Amino acid sequence: MSELNKGQMVTDEQLTAFIDGELDAADRRRIERLIADDERVAERFDFLSHSALPFKMAFEPILAEAPAAQLEAMLAAIPTTEKPKTHAAGIGRRGFLAAVAASFVAAIAVDRAVIGIGRRLSKPDEDSEWRAVVAEYLSLYTADTLNAPAGDHAQQAAQLDEVGSRLRLSLAPEAITMPGVEFKRAQILNYDSKPLAQIAYLDPESGPMALCIVQSSKGAAPPDMENRRGMNIVYWSSPTHAFMLIGHAPIDRMQQLAADVRAHLIA
Repeated sequence: MSELNKGQMVTDEQLTAFIDGELDAADRRRIERLIADDERVAERFDFLSHSALPFKMAFEPILAEAPAAQLEAMLAAIPTTEKPKTHAAGIGRRGFLAAVAASFVAAIAVDRAVIGIGRRLSKPDEDSEWRAVVAEYLSLYTADTLNAPAGDHAQQAAQLDEVGSRLRLSLAPEAITMPGVEFKRAQILNYDSKPLAQIAYLDPESGPMALCIVQSSKGAAPPDMENRRGMNIVYWSSPTHAFMLIGHAPIDRMQQLAADVRAHLIA
């Protein structure tokens, strides 16, 4: 479950995670306050909570609110014919009301099921964990963090060659150059006892930016996007490596920069 966005209306996914006990202590306290203070949140919480109860207990309040009396009155007003109804020709009033009641139950079941599926799909997979670590680390960077000179072309090439050799990946200054963004340094970090390459840049418009790379056997995947710690991320993978470009620049610019890097990198 991603961190709750403070100041925004709580979502069904967040309420469902709260009901299922999947939030941390801080997020649980926030949801509890919202339920206590906001009538809309309290009503939605009650609605979603029904499916966590045994079936009969869960739907008794909903079925009690179903307009059975109105439906009975409407059915009573329908003229009857002289011909008796057979089971094949139609259903009686009780059957009709039962079908209506069942539709209430089905609507709730589908609502909760869709929320559950969406929440499961949005849960971070194993490959996303390294991106979370990088985002946490890069969120501490400021422009001053990267104010040291980057060195000349030969020095940059030497850094990249050393980093690339640790990842079994060919890296050259020309391959990782991005227009309008200044290369600052390349270094090897450690993630889960594996080398993680961080190629750091300084964007004059948005600040620190990084291209990070780890070895991966998950297979090739096209670019995708996400936001972590207020930073935009474009990530993709080749058959042998996983890549991410992370920074504060607008997502359309991040996509273009990532496309430039992908066009030159050979994994």
